[in-house]
Amino acid sequence: MRRSADVDALQHVLCAALGSRVPVCSIAELGQDAEAFGALDPTARESPTLLGGGAPYLPTTPAPGPQALDALVRRAEALDVPQILVPNVRRSDDTRALRAAGFVPVAADTECVLRLTGEVDELLRARVGADQLRDLRRRHHAVSREVSWERIRLSELDERPWARDAFVELHQRQVERHGGHHNPYNAEALDALAHGVLADRTEMLVRRRQNSVVQAGLITKSHSGRGLYYLTQAIDHDDPVARRNLYVASLYRLYLHARRSGLDWVHLGRGDADRKRRLGADLFVPLDHWLRAPGLAPSEEQEEELALSDFAAPPVTTVPVPGPARFRHRPRFDLIDLSSNTNPFLGAESRYPELDTAELARTYLATLSKWPGNEGLGALSADHLLFTSGAVDGVMLLLAALTSPGESVCVTPPTFELYAHFARVLRLPVVEVPLSGDDLCGLDTERILAADPRVTLLCDPNNPVGTRLDRTQVKDLVARSRGLVVIDEAYVEFSENPSYAELIAQHDNLIVLRTLSKAWGLASARCGIGLAQPGLIDALRRVQVPFGFTNASQHAVRDRLTNSRRVRAGIRHIRTERDRMAAALADHPAVDRVFPSEANFLLVRLHKHERVMDQLRGAGILVADTGHLVPATCRISIGDRRANTTLLDVLSTAL
Repeated sequence: MRRSADVDALQHVLCAALGSRVPVCSIAELGQDAEAFGALDPTARESPTLLGGGAPYLPTTPAPGPQALDALVRRAEALDVPQILVPNVRRSDDTRALRAAGFVPVAADTECVLRLTGEVDELLRARVGADQLRDLRRRHHAVSREVSWERIRLSELDERPWARDAFVELHQRQVERHGGHHNPYNAEALDALAHGVLADRTEMLVRRRQNSVVQAGLITKSHSGRGLYYLTQAIDHDDPVARRNLYVASLYRLYLHARRSGLDWVHLGRGDADRKRRLGADLFVPLDHWLRAPGLAPSEEQEEELALSDFAAPPVTTVPVPGPARFRHRPRFDLIDLSSNTNPFLGAESRYPELDTAELARTYLATLSKWPGNEGLGALSADHLLFTSGAVDGVMLLLAALTSPGESVCVTPPTFELYAHFARVLRLPVVEVPLSGDDLCGLDTERILAADPRVTLLCDPNNPVGTRLDRTQVKDLVARSRGLVVIDEAYVEFSENPSYAELIAQHDNLIVLRTLSKAWGLASARCGIGLAQPGLIDALRRVQVPFGFTNASQHAVRDRLTNSRRVRAGIRHIRTERDRMAAALADHPAVDRVFPSEANFLLVRLHKHERVMDQLRGAGILVADTGHLVPATCRISIGDRRANTTLLDVLSTAL
């Protein structure tokens, strides 16, 4: 419905509804679209306006180019119409020509789409949670016992005058309920649609209780044949079945129909994004109306480009985000994509992964912000977050994007060994400033600052020790460092102490790394999280390989975030087993010391290190030998109770 032929067809329908040869009406006659113009002078709302799109119908209008706008302006002059409106343009479109022609943006509703990435119940469970899915199914089954479900091709509507009359009547009553007067789906408009170029792709959905129509709506298949536009629906609110949320029940039925038909998406129209999110929508596109009117001065505000961080390496400042990732916010679901050189005959797997992960980022931030210690995440937006192929990929990205040859990287041994490894691979000098104290949690802040590194990499909770770093020292380092401070929080969910995410909004030199491989149990999905100010995130995105975050991984992440009760329960079990194992190991004759841990592992110093390690290997038990980092130690991951007990039993035979 975004191609020009479809927009022209909808304009023809609008003309029929208006009883006019041309799409000219007042803004006040546009129904729900008129609400966005409440701040305009009343004269502007009532003046004749030439419409350059399909309003007030749901599909959006592609941003017109200079030639199309010139033609629109000439037409308005020929008709002596003082105002021009290009409605419902995606904010992600190229709108430079509209601005240059004197049009002013007015914020409109959000366009909402549900993408069918799997079986309906499976994907809804991942997006709205098991409880909401059960509610949708319950409503659907309850309604289906009382009302029928019929689909009538619009080109055959003349054979069913009862459906035509009921549709018009319900839509007229709907307009009156909302205090309006103009019905965009009156009899003339419906007839124009039924005899126009969209008729063969459009169906009327009718739900009846016996011979009484209680709901009537329209769906149109996209020109690509891959999706459905849900154009409109009206309900008889006097019927008792309407009180059971007939709209929601019918949407669920429509999802099932679209999936059985092999479609990829359902366009849910414009409206409240939060409500549509609860119904399964996962793509949300902000829209603007563009108005040119006398006395309405063109906005001098240009869309601000994201300011790249000053920490970006010089080569990164001169290159854009690579390839298609540059256009990740421009929806492609309703386009025929002939740009990717893939095999179209082998199903959905032949298409590249979704690049617009803004909604998944919102889900991550909203979910984690409700967890204790993560309150700072609630203040961040999707622009503060980058998904990576695991947290270690985030380390490599930031070193590649934010450092130059000769600039040093500081690490604090004992710590995660890949930090120094990646730095050396990139030919960056490595400065080691060891941790101090019996629990290896003290930072030598002054020594780090004296080294003046470009990047300081901290692991907190620390791997392989398990302790948290001194928080006062970490905050002091972030505040005083001229370079970047990167805090890897791979194990933070196991800790009772808070995340450093709350500091991101205050410091442009802080990057927090998270992962879903540990507490979230998604190691195979390879999902890391980079949190930082948007200018830093943009620098990382410029060196990131596009399409590294697969659709399967995105689906797994969304499902786990939406249904996180099992994760919380798993974390509680791990903490309980960690405490049990720490106590048992502390009393074990083979163990010299158990380090305190706020992670899902324990660092253990052994009396006879080599002998114990050999004994464990011989028993088929694999633990991490960390003796080269902390003498005579091993790192023991917390397994289930049986695995943990088996390890204790084997240790008993080691001496």
